[in-house]
Amino acid sequence: MTLEYGTADLKEFTDSLILTRGSRHEDWDTLGFQAKAGDQFKRAQIRYVGSGATGNHENDNRTIVSRGFTFSNMLLPPGAEGPEHTHHDAEEAFFVLEGEVEVGVHRDGQVEKRTLGYRDMIVVPAGVPRSLKNNGDKDALFCVIIGAQKPQIPTYPETSAMHGVTRD
Repeated sequence: MTLEYGTADLKEFTDSLILTRGSRHEDWDTLGFQAKAGDQFKRAQIRYVGSGATGNHENDNRTIVSRGFTFSNMLLPPGAEGPEHTHHDAEEAFFVLEGEVEVGVHRDGQVEKRTLGYRDMIVVPAGVPRSLKNNGDKDALFCVIIGAQKPQIPTYPETSAMHGVTRD
């Protein structure tokens, strides 16, 4: 949790702005509901700023409170997928740190796919359906940035394996 500038000791304030790799954990449960559509949708979120669009994690005191965007890492095992989904309220960026991620951009039943590798990035505008897949033989790790303080939960169009799948 970030302390307020000017109201806290400068050392404590500065420390509240830093998150270390050692203090992060892989949350395999936050998107666990998606495994109802198949084991290929199992993946882990590693939160840093805000909660992303994966649910209500405001009580996670290991993250920095979002003031305008969310930032997390996603761990995508070999063969795993992020299903087709749409963020209607914010753009979403993916920046690959390890492995390769195939990104799909969807429109009118068509999908255009590109494979991103180390230090490659895609920024998908709000309202554009997108999907992800790890076609490699090792884990893919990538940054996910969503341009909203608290993004709306994404929707899953009829063409998505997640269409009709609920979080409960």
